[in-house]
Amino acid sequence: MDTNISALNALGTSVAVTAHDVANLNTPEFRGREARLESGPQDQGVRVAEIREDPTPGPLVPGPEGGLGEGSNVDLAREMVGLVRDEVAYAANAAAIRTQAEMVGTLLDTVG
Repeated sequence: MDTNISALNALGTSVAVTAHDVANLNTPEFRGREARLESGPQDQGVRVAEIREDPTPGPLVPGPEGGLGEGSNVDLAREMVGLVRDEVAYAANAAAIRTQAEMVGTLLDTVG
């Protein structure tokens, strides 16, 4: 169960990073970030390896005083794909925890 709980924590961080990126989609010169996940100790569970900023420059957009300035480099389509991926993984880990809890409950009912 600890393996699934660590995955839920890591996926929660990934969703928070995505939410921050989407919230700043229209902020000039904002650099999007990505939560990189990795296997936990002894390949058990999942944890956040790092939160890395995307150094790619944003597109040129009209500046506040005329002229052009750099826009945010956040790609909304890529963020949404990552969000769906995290949502599916979160649901799978939550279902595994729920199943384990039900199995323990059934075992205790049987023994008791």
